[in-house]
Amino acid sequence: MVSRAVTVRNKLGLHARPATYFVQKATAYKCSIVIEKDQRSLNAKSLLSVLSLGVIKGSEINLIFDGPDEEVALEGLCKFVEDGCGEVIV
Repeated sequence: MVSRAVTVRNKLGLHARPATYFVQKATAYKCSIVIEKDQRSLNAKSLLSVLSLGVIKGSEINLIFDGPDEEVALEGLCKFVEDGCGEVIV
């Protein structure tokens, strides 16, 4: 099991479009992925779970990976968040 805290940098946070991209990226990995924010831990492969966290720009989220490709998933998904979740960072 590995984890890392990352800060969401895109303008509107994880609203519908970037949250969808985030979940699509997360589901590409075999390991389980948990997203934590404000003492809530939810499945990062569920769009409704990710949207329900209300992640806005500047929010710090913790991502927890557990499974066969956890290291690759950690690097890939954290970089994806840091790079703006498929959106332009302003």
